Formats: sequence, C-alpha cells, structure tokens
Amino acid sequence: PRIVAGTRCDRDATMTTSEPVLLCRDDDGVRTLTLNRPQRRNAIDARLWEELADALRAAARDDLGALVITGAGGAFCSGADVGTGENIHPRHKLRRLSEVALALHELTVPTIAKVTGVAVGAGWNLALGCDLVVATPESRFCQIFARRGLSVDLGGSWLLPKLVGLQQAKRLVLLADMIDAAEAHSMGLVTWVKNAEEIDAFVAELARRLAQGPSFALAQSKALLNDGACTTLPQALANEARAQPGNFATADSTEAYAAFADKRAPVFTGQWSPHLNTKE
Repeated sequence: PRIVAGTRCDRDATMTTSEPVLLCRDDDGVRTLTLNRPQRRNAIDARLWEELADALRAAARDDLGALVITGAGGAFCSGADVGTGENIHPRHKLRRLSEVALALHELTVPTIAKVTGVAVGAGWNLALGCDLVVATPESRFCQIFARRGLSVDLGGSWLLPKLVGLQQAKRLVLLADMIDAAEAHSMGLVTWVKNAEEIDAFVAELARRLAQGPSFALAQSKALLNDGACTTLPQALANEARAQPGNFATADSTEAYAAFADKRAPVFTGQWSPHLNTKE
C-alpha cells in the first residue's frame, strides 16, 4: 500500500512541512481517507474542509473500487471546528460543507465510514453520507447542533428522515441526545458494530469485497437506490430499465454467467465490451 499526506494518493505526493490534516492510503483499489486532527478529536477546520472536498473529487476521477473514511486517534469526527475564529461570512463556511456533502454523495464507488469514538454534528452526518457505517461498541453519536445554538447541516436534514423517518429524525436533532452504537444500529444508522480489535480487519475485508465487485453495476445500483428514495415507483422502474442495458455491455456481465457455469468465483474488471453481448 502507498501512504501519503495531503489530498491526493499519487506516487509523486510528498509530506508537507506542516502536519497533514488528511491522510490518504491506497491499497488494491481501496482508498482510505483519515481525518488527522486527533488533538481536536478530528474536528474539521477550514483547511480540512477544503482538503476533504479535494480528496473526494480526486476519488471520483481515480480508478478506485471503494473508499473508506475514518479518523485518527480513537475518534471519528467531533464535527466542524467552531473555535478557529475565522472572520468570514457564515455562508462561505457553509459552502465548504455543501461541497463535501455533495462530493461524497455523488461518488459512484461504494463508501464506508469506519467509526471509532465520537461522531457528532457534521462528523456524524459525514459518516451517514457514506453507503455503509461500521462502528465499535464504544462509539457515540450526537446531532449536537441544538446544544450549540445551531441548526442541522452537512445534509443531515436530508439524510436522517430517509434513514429513520421524520419523527425519529426530529428527536435526534431537536433534543441532541447522545446515543451509543447499539441504539444507532437498532435504528439503522450503523450497519455493523464490531469490537475495536476486529473493526480494522472487518472494514478491510468489506472494502476488498466491494472493490472486487462489478464496478459499473455497483455504481448503477448505488445511483438507483439514491434516486429511488426520492422518486415514485414508475420513475424508479423507468430508471432501472435505462440502467440495465449498460450492464449487459460490460465484460462483467459475461464473466458472471461464465463463472456461474464453471462453478467458480467471477473476476470482474469493469471493462466496457458491448461486442461480447452482441449477436452476430
């Protein structure tokens, strides 16, 4: 695996003179972004917002199979760092958050949040913006905004009602209760809960499985599911009908059928090969 600092995982990247706030690691098609401000429980300041947005846009351009977001030093993210004293209009600050939320949502590759410690405020919504969430039993979650005299942000107003329903979303946001991993899991806000000594290996294997899947088909399904949460059944069926022919034009579709016939595991490449499924 390659481990570099900054917002790009490339062979020419070098450590900066200052301490990196975002770490990037590539390993067999899986990219891991680690928020690296442990002294602030990975609270996201202006620099980290910008680097995270850049890193997510880079991930959209690069040939990846999966993306993992996690935090350094035993915490996931304690939200936006409101103690920086930055003297700019709040609208400019919120634009940074919107860029991150949209870049994460629009990623075609599967995304995983690996949560240890706290995930609160924008930090929790960053995790919820991922496709899958893995947490430890010690993890704690809070929509902390009301405690700070703020309203919900980083897409929480869109994500939470879709995940838990409007009433529970209001409970979490208006009361700003801290909940543990078990309750978050029971509400469908955490996909798996794994012990601290197991979570690294579990997430690595999960990401590997996703990265080895049929990339084009997974991207199609992810988009269909995201859109399906906001559309009617006829619209969803029409979207599915438009998406499926594209899968038949990849080598992955042919490989899946061949592997089934040969009683072996398929090897997906994501290659665009419409001629393989065209009758002569």
